[in-house]
Amino acid sequence: MLKLPIASKRGLSREGRKRKLEIPEKALPIVKRLSSKYSLDVEFVKVAGRGFYFLHVADIIPLLSEKRPETAPDFPFWVKIWEASLVLAEFVAKIPPKRGQRILELGAGLSVPGMVASSFGHDVVVTDYEDEIMDFVRASAIINNCENLKCERLDWFEPRDLGQFDVILGSELLFHPRFFDPLYGVLKDFLAPGGVIYFSHASDRQTLMPFFKMCQDEFQIAMQKKHFKSEDKEMDILLTRLTRKIN
Repeated sequence: MLKLPIASKRGLSREGRKRKLEIPEKALPIVKRLSSKYSLDVEFVKVAGRGFYFLHVADIIPLLSEKRPETAPDFPFWVKIWEASLVLAEFVAKIPPKRGQRILELGAGLSVPGMVASSFGHDVVVTDYEDEIMDFVRASAIINNCENLKCERLDWFEPRDLGQFDVILGSELLFHPRFFDPLYGVLKDFLAPGGVIYFSHASDRQTLMPFFKMCQDEFQIAMQKKHFKSEDKEMDILLTRLTRKIN
């Protein structure tokens, strides 16, 4: 039996002690493999009235050093749950599932939107550029009983064919211009006819408008600002919808 601490204020008992979550046997090989490299815990979040647990690096500070600022192309966005992903997950939870509809999450990291979509009945493919990142998602999918979630490694610079998708999701993807061209190509190739793209980012991210300007010939773009507030943070998140223009 393996138990990991629950890392959140909700993860405390009434006496203030850390509660622990028992890891399902099916997820043990993945968790043990990751624990040989990282200290681990599980992050508890609540989305649309449901509780979710996400396998997580317990001490992320060494991975978020000043030597790699958030604007660096190799910044490890996957190591934490970002506020933008929580806002996108709340939005996705309200999308009714349809027979045959496929959802793709790009640059998923810990995959809060993809996991929530799967929990609410959608067929989801979750992607990121390293298979090790996907191991965190695979373990979390087992913990959250999300059986209709599939993980795939995807390099935007050399994307392999995963088919087309009715809905494409992404949160905090637009952090460096180096990725704009390959991401734009992935969106054009992977979006099914009549499909829709939903992005979610901190509204003050300076790279947003240059990318959306790049997309305006191909896509119709709509934006909505959402206010995020938690016990320790308050900020504005920009939700963006892109649909292909009909020529």
